Amino acid sequence: MIRRQDSLDYHAGDRPGKIAIRATKQCLSPREMRLAYLPGARFPAEEIARDPAAVYRYTARENLVGVITNGTALPGLGDVGPAAAKPMQEGMAVLFKRLADIDVFDLELDTADVDRFVDTVRVLEPTFGAINLKDIRAPEGLQIYERLCDELSIPVFHEGLYGTAVVAIAAIINALELVEKTIDQAQVVLCGAGTLGTGCARLLLSLGVRPDNLLVYDKEGLLHPERDDLFEYQRIFQRDCPVRRLEEGIEGADIFLGASAGGVLSQQMVRRMARFPIVLALATPEPEISWEDARAARQDVIVATALGIHPNAVLDTLSFPYIIRGALDVRATRITENMLLAAAQALAELAREEVVEEVERAYAHERFSFGPGYLLPKPIDPRILVRESSAVAECAIREKVAQRPLEVETYQESLGIRLGTGREILRGLILRARQHPLRVVFSEGSSEAVLRACRILLDEEIASPIVLGREDEVSRTIDRIGVDLGGLPVIDPDRSAHLETYVEEYFRMRGRRGVMRPAAADRVRQRDRFAAMMVHSGDADMMIGGSRTDYAETLRTILEVIGPAPGVRRISSHYLVLLPKDVVLIADCAVNIDPDAEDLAEIALLAARTAGALGIEPKVAMLSFSNFGTIAHPHADLMRRATKIAKERAPDLMIDGEMQLATARNGALRREYFPFAALDSDANVLIFPDLQSGNLTMQSLHYMGDAVPIGPILMGTRLPAHLLPYGATVEEVVNLTAIGVVKAAALV
Repeated sequence: MIRRQDSLDYHAGDRPGKIAIRATKQCLSPREMRLAYLPGARFPAEEIARDPAAVYRYTARENLVGVITNGTALPGLGDVGPAAAKPMQEGMAVLFKRLADIDVFDLELDTADVDRFVDTVRVLEPTFGAINLKDIRAPEGLQIYERLCDELSIPVFHEGLYGTAVVAIAAIINALELVEKTIDQAQVVLCGAGTLGTGCARLLLSLGVRPDNLLVYDKEGLLHPERDDLFEYQRIFQRDCPVRRLEEGIEGADIFLGASAGGVLSQQMVRRMARFPIVLALATPEPEISWEDARAARQDVIVATALGIHPNAVLDTLSFPYIIRGALDVRATRITENMLLAAAQALAELAREEVVEEVERAYAHERFSFGPGYLLPKPIDPRILVRESSAVAECAIREKVAQRPLEVETYQESLGIRLGTGREILRGLILRARQHPLRVVFSEGSSEAVLRACRILLDEEIASPIVLGREDEVSRTIDRIGVDLGGLPVIDPDRSAHLETYVEEYFRMRGRRGVMRPAAADRVRQRDRFAAMMVHSGDADMMIGGSRTDYAETLRTILEVIGPAPGVRRISSHYLVLLPKDVVLIADCAVNIDPDAEDLAEIALLAARTAGALGIEPKVAMLSFSNFGTIAHPHADLMRRATKIAKERAPDLMIDGEMQLATARNGALRREYFPFAALDSDANVLIFPDLQSGNLTMQSLHYMGDAVPIGPILMGTRLPAHLLPYGATVEEVVNLTAIGVVKAAALV
């Protein structure tokens, strides 16, 4: 659930909006500035003047898309104008970048006039490699689309027309396969003759549906020749047929495809369809018939909606970034319907393949296989970019609309490494956390950041939060920040029914360590210790303390109540660091100030185990200022000994050291100077020799680099417990909780 104030805070916070322009070349020195502008830019300009195609070599045009609207058909809002459309446009830009590494300029045009809109985009053509139209009302949007396709020499994609339609066609291809029906014999009822309905109808006919077998309805009934209220683009689908009402046309239909409004399809209508009917109810936010009602109507029905909470979610994010990626990469002059069908076919074929482990891991190792509940690949499947973009590019070449050839295998390899795994791993981890919504107790219940995070954790079903604090303090904070936290358990340690039980248990644990009964009662009333006792006693699954308390003091509380797991010498910590195209674990950054060789070996093994629990194949580097004995110094010797110990304890683990960070992360350097190194690829688990070096590196990445650190995540505790750093933001609290939940569930 996305709440209004959360969304407003997100879009306004720090720096308003969601996108920015970032230079891809260094422009720091006076010489670099002259290279970038004058006189340097004159030389590529001369080359482009001689050969217009050189613009793709010397500028960003090849990867730049114009996302253009006039704001006349914003989802759920209608005609709100170009300025109000900008948040949606910026969101589209973010999706293009995150899903397909495509750069975007969003343009909001203040005109509803078709000629003026087309003329504006036409004169902007030299700027872009492709155009994406969005949220333009019908019929003007379709007129604009068709004119631009004819007048521009770059691909034009209408997201509202074909974004969802391509995915719907993929679902239909697979559903027909399951029920052993052919597209040329299928009787299809399409409800909705707007932009989406038109896109679906066009692709259905291109796929092979016979025109006589396609009945298209809108709110006035069947599209038929006697109606005088149809637009030109709708008349293509009119049929001279007596079944003028949807209730009549649905009789014996094999496929119902809804692109209209909620509630128009009843269970009785589903029962009147042919055997093994296929129902795609794509209206949002309320489908034409709910998933539950459709499934209850009859046992043999195959159902899909456009809602992500249901199986077979028909989401436009499965199509538009990848279609345009493929078109850009061969410099296509247009996107043909066959290219769209190639994208749909690629999605359909991917759903029939064995699901990769990382997808199933994200869904708590749920087994997915092609069938009525799995017609489409999950959005986090990393193969979608490779398969769909490649299919579109190859089709463009076959259709002779491509201006650049490609070698398929090489192209697919380049797509596979284009995005990397850095920022996308968090999406998968949050999905995994939803499969194990643990009870997480937060000791700082009156913290604004914690309470805002609890709202997100509840909405996203990542965890079941519990907060500690006086009820009046927590209530005042909730009222002040205006967050709806109804149903959130609030426990005041002083008034808890478990207080005496916890005191007795704590006294039993610490009585022979100098703690008297009155002191035990005082200590257990402290929130961090009370939270630890909740986890110790099984009344919570995980605790998160700190943020307002001294880190070392809270850590001591965890050590005395929860302590290390059996066989672990020392508790340690790691940060999960999300880089733009990679992810690494760095340890220890928060606990052990000056570890010895035994400690460092244990930290390495715990970090490797944690990486595995998070779905990352560990490749461990023991870091130093020396490379494999190049410098004789006690600090370098320490890391050499630690490496030896770790290798002896885990002979199958890929681990090596001592080595510099550059050696650990630069394959070319290793191959040239240290070909004997055990790492077959760059290290993703980095073990630092002491707390100072690890902590400073983590903070440098955070505050001076383009990295998102999540942590610190404690390792080696008997039960799950973690600490927030001072000033933790809402996002940091949510991310740490999600990672902690996944780690706890995987290591049980």
